[in-house]
Amino acid sequence: MAKITSVVFDIGGVLIDWNPRYLFRKVFENEEEMEWFLANICTYEWNVQQDAGKLFSVATAELQEKYPEYSDKIALYYGRWEEMLNGEIKGTVEIFRKLKSGGMPLYALSNWSHEGFPVAYNRYDFMKEFDGLVVSGYEKLLKPDHAIYRVLIERYNLIPSESVYIDDNKPNTDAAAELGFHAIHFLSPDQLREELTRLGLQV
Repeated sequence: MAKITSVVFDIGGVLIDWNPRYLFRKVFENEEEMEWFLANICTYEWNVQQDAGKLFSVATAELQEKYPEYSDKIALYYGRWEEMLNGEIKGTVEIFRKLKSGGMPLYALSNWSHEGFPVAYNRYDFMKEFDGLVVSGYEKLLKPDHAIYRVLIERYNLIPSESVYIDDNKPNTDAAAELGFHAIHFLSPDQLREELTRLGLQV
């Protein structure tokens, strides 16, 4: 097995606990209504459009026009977006810091809007410790499209066969594996530690 020379992290769901439910549990009276709203109105697919570079204001106005009866709640999605951040996933950040202290080059490849990303970047100290970041909202490209992985590879001269890619979204790890990365579908910090140890890394 080739020696690992770099590790690439997804951010949301791996290093930062992000979930719209942290906000909308304060807004809706019951879980069933909240889940319907997130499955049918402010959907995952809708949010990903903003990760690709669409402005919050434009996306919000378009959705409010389509669902005027939910206008107030739609406005909250990005109006109170910061309340969806529930802090660091401590076990993963510990792994990140252990790798960093051992001299391992660390990179981020994240689907994140260019409007929301600076909030997280400024809030969490570890974000400034990456050796390089590729963020979808700035690149106008989205995972799992191979094109955004190629931006990462070319910008930072990564060798996929010597690089680990970690993501909580399986289509994204599948894409990384197709490009030759050692891909890990993140489930928990303990599981991640085990898989990195199997690859010969000290975490």
